Amino acid sequence: MNRIGVLAVGLLLIGTQAIGAIRIKDIAYVQGVRSQQLIGYGLVVGLNGTGDSQRSTFTLQSVSSMLKRFGITVPQNDLRLRNVAAVMVTATVPGFAKEGGTTDVIVSSMGDGTSLQGGTLLMTPLSGIDGAVYAMAQGPLSVGGISVRANGNEVRRNHTATGRIPGGAILERAVDASFTQDSTMAVVLMEADFTTATRIAEAVNTRIGERIAIPDDASRITILVPAGYRQDGRLVEFISLVELLEVTPDVTAKVVINERTGTIVVGGAVTILPAAISHGGLNIEIESTPVISQPTPFSQGQTVSTQLTAVYASEDSATVMAFDGAATVQDVAKTLNALKVTPRDIIAIFQALKRSGALNAELVII
Repeated sequence: MNRIGVLAVGLLLIGTQAIGAIRIKDIAYVQGVRSQQLIGYGLVVGLNGTGDSQRSTFTLQSVSSMLKRFGITVPQNDLRLRNVAAVMVTATVPGFAKEGGTTDVIVSSMGDGTSLQGGTLLMTPLSGIDGAVYAMAQGPLSVGGISVRANGNEVRRNHTATGRIPGGAILERAVDASFTQDSTMAVVLMEADFTTATRIAEAVNTRIGERIAIPDDASRITILVPAGYRQDGRLVEFISLVELLEVTPDVTAKVVINERTGTIVVGGAVTILPAAISHGGLNIEIESTPVISQPTPFSQGQTVSTQLTAVYASEDSATVMAFDGAATVQDVAKTLNALKVTPRDIIAIFQALKRSGALNAELVII
């Protein structure tokens, strides 16, 4: 018997209280202070027969080229490798990183290798967008999963074609960053908002005692560095002072829905106007019964198997529930819980509330 119905998956209904003061460094960053992404191509060795096959010709070519640097010449066609895999290596280096520092690297298989478990990355140069080499990566991989094959059977846990090397890259040159222009600096919000930008400027001006911060737009606030901090070489101290100031950011009311997983996140500023909701579910039941037809003796006929299918449909009874406007997210949660519906139904209800104008929030579907 097959049953078609609404798939109920996890529901996440999060309510937040009124947002308190938050440090500026938690919602904004100083313009010019940025991380740099690095990338490189390398080889992972030491695999237990789970590396690239002969079809991955770039792996054979890479091994042949590497052996030539060690003075060993082997024709590419004579190589038979299953313990080596070609990989792409990526890393993100924070701003102001200096020579000798380390950073984590992510190693991802490029060919048809089945697992990087137990492998070791050979020395791989990592370059930035400018083509310059910033770091060298090498070391044993941490895969965080298993993949075992035997006699055509396979047992796999997590993804084994990607691994991580904690602290596997050593920086060969510093990552430059410029965060001041003459006597000014700029603070950029991670999420643009006119109100929050204005509040940051007000907080800085109140702390310094003069109007040195001006919001340029919804995300950028230009700050004039006081002469005392400039002349005495105390710029870093001033930036730290600005970062530690606390402001109350303004939050947009949003309802975020992931239809693939049935996850719903309701922000704390969401409200619902008075409305009436009626929601009923349609249940479809398909019942299949096998029917076997046997031929008569000595008729040289064949046995025929068919399926007798019966379809039944019914609709749940639904009542109309009217409720007053919900002023807080807790009220929204109580109202939806009173309807006793599944997460998929709640998604449909939110979409209908938005269309009717009763939902005072932005509906975001991801």
